[in-house]
Amino acid sequence: MKTRIIIIIALLCIPVAPPVSQADDFGGSKPILCTVTGVTECIIGQGCIAVNAEEINLPRYLYINVSKKIIQSHKDKKKARTSKIDLVKEIDSKLILQGAEQGYEDIRDGFGWTIAIMQDTGQMIMTASGDFVGDVAFGVCTLQ
Repeated sequence: MKTRIIIIIALLCIPVAPPVSQADDFGGSKPILCTVTGVTECIIGQGCIAVNAEEINLPRYLYINVSKKIIQSHKDKKKARTSKIDLVKEIDSKLILQGAEQGYEDIRDGFGWTIAIMQDTGQMIMTASGDFVGDVAFGVCTLQ
């Protein structure tokens, strides 16, 4: 019993640093790595179902460089698919990124996308919409 009290007192004496705000970090000044943790796909007339990122050709990892306005599917640029960021905004403690992709030539598969990264937690929500389909991906981001 006496040992427990000493341990508790010792733990209470350890200084605890206040949480550091990452708002500046998730403001786009540093490269960001986002991991997709869940995806839902909605098809008009069919409803919505949970899918794997791979089923909709979404990379599991998104390497985001806001200052260069680019998102890559792999850290190595030579191995990566890339997407250009057309719009960057900070709204209500969220970093908002937007873009659009043409898709494959001669196939009507182009789509627009938005990524919202919560600056205080690093949580991410990505939406993409095209012809009769909408996808929502959830994830978490960290600084590289």
